[in-house]
Amino acid sequence: MNPTTLHQMTERVAGLMEQRLGARGRGLQAKLAARGRALPRKVRQAATLLAEAEQLAANPRLAMRMDAEQVSAAYDLCVTYLKPLGQGARLRGHLLGITASIAFGLVVIGAALLGVLVWRGLL
Repeated sequence: MNPTTLHQMTERVAGLMEQRLGARGRGLQAKLAARGRALPRKVRQAATLLAEAEQLAANPRLAMRMDAEQVSAAYDLCVTYLKPLGQGARLRGHLLGITASIAFGLVVIGAALLGVLVWRGLL
């Protein structure tokens, strides 16, 4: 596998980790150290395989030991999981969360008000 292509693959996965998980650091290895535990086990193992493959690609003799199909399958798994939601879906999710929080607060306040009125004997 071409080292340039492998570097582009790892950069894409690292960028997606930064977008989706807020991972910090330079390169995939640092981002995995920072936020790797937030990934499911299979995705974390695939990302680790990509990071190791990038290190192996620096040495031409070791690069021949890499299984290109395994590396591309790991890349596909990582990208499929980390592909971010669209802007509209993300906004809808935030608005739905805010609305649910407000509705829950109103229900709790209403129940507390009703409880106080019953306790005082006004109802």
